[in-house]
Amino acid sequence: MDDEHPTGRPAPRTVHLDGRQVRTLAHPLRMRLLGTLRLDGPATATTLAEKLNTNTGATSYHLRQLAEVGLVTEDLDRGTGRQRWWRSAHDMSDFEPTDFDDDPDARAAVQWILADQVRFMAEQSERWMSAEHGYSRPWRDAAGMGDLMLPLGPARLRALNDELWEVLMRYRNEPAPQEEGDVLPVHVFVAAFPRVEEKR
Repeated sequence: MDDEHPTGRPAPRTVHLDGRQVRTLAHPLRMRLLGTLRLDGPATATTLAEKLNTNTGATSYHLRQLAEVGLVTEDLDRGTGRQRWWRSAHDMSDFEPTDFDDDPDARAAVQWILADQVRFMAEQSERWMSAEHGYSRPWRDAAGMGDLMLPLGPARLRALNDELWEVLMRYRNEPAPQEEGDVLPVHVFVAAFPRVEEKR
């Protein structure tokens, strides 16, 4: 049974990825399948294929690959003899990059996953910028991005990231105030890493 947050919302189910899981996840369709199941809830391979503009055979195959390493599971309450429903086994994933220092294949998979997250962030930003004119003024003023250079050591950087994550989890677990009726899913990206000078 999931632990509950004081608001009554279940605490997020988190998986600390192992080497086998990151190697399986390092694939563009598998990343999209897992992300879609986490965001939109249980679905069939056919529904997912339509949503992700791919074919049902490929979707079914990659769902089975994700299931083999425990990242997705069949939703037996919804399934019938003709249709298999799938759901994510967890709400979130995490890992430490140094977990895989002794596993070159997993380390390469992690680098691919991180690069894919950067591509996804850029894609979502571009989608917003091309569509923002259709949103209300409050939304356009509230959304945005920025950057700041801070002098930090690894311990303070870790503390900063942990504190930011606590804030995000608080907003996730607290229901939106009733007076704020215009509520949409919002992508929040957190990235912080040392500045690396360009080699000339």
